[in-house]
Amino acid sequence: MQQKTLFKTVGLAFGAMMISACSSTGDVNEGAASEATAIQQQAEEQAQEQATTAVSSAALEGEALQAQANEAQAALLQQTVFYFDFDQSTIKNESKAALIAHAGYLAANGAARVVLEGHTDERGTVEYNLALGERRALSVRGFLLANGAAANQIQVVSFGEERPAVNASNEDAYAKNRRVEVKYQSR
Repeated sequence: MQQKTLFKTVGLAFGAMMISACSSTGDVNEGAASEATAIQQQAEEQAQEQATTAVSSAALEGEALQAQANEAQAALLQQTVFYFDFDQSTIKNESKAALIAHAGYLAANGAARVVLEGHTDERGTVEYNLALGERRALSVRGFLLANGAAANQIQVVSFGEERPAVNASNEDAYAKNRRVEVKYQSR
């Protein structure tokens, strides 16, 4: 809508300039010429006012969009737990947007540090689960690095099955225990 107004304004100004640029070869009444000049000036002033209004309105819309983007980014940064399928260390698609937000935050804040804690459910040996928790945390680390974070900002730790989020032995509990937690460190 703003562009239509801008195009109309530019078109009006262009038309006014075309009218003033054209001249006839016949006799010209001086009073008519000054009237045409006044109309042209009025049209140019209107065009300039509309263009200024359009630019101001577009700037306000841009600020509103930026505010919305900042809110969305902040909401994504609130997600700090990322879940995995059974016996997998592949990042799920639904986790990628939040992880990209974390990578962007780390890239923009070079002093920020994060610990990635890898966890598993209770199935499997202690050794296997420690290795799987580490693979999961390393998978998240690789994703963060690929999206702008620096290696010196990220530490990886595996707890395997030692720190369950839910103490139960059923599929719901297992699903909540197969995770990587992103924990920011304060200095």
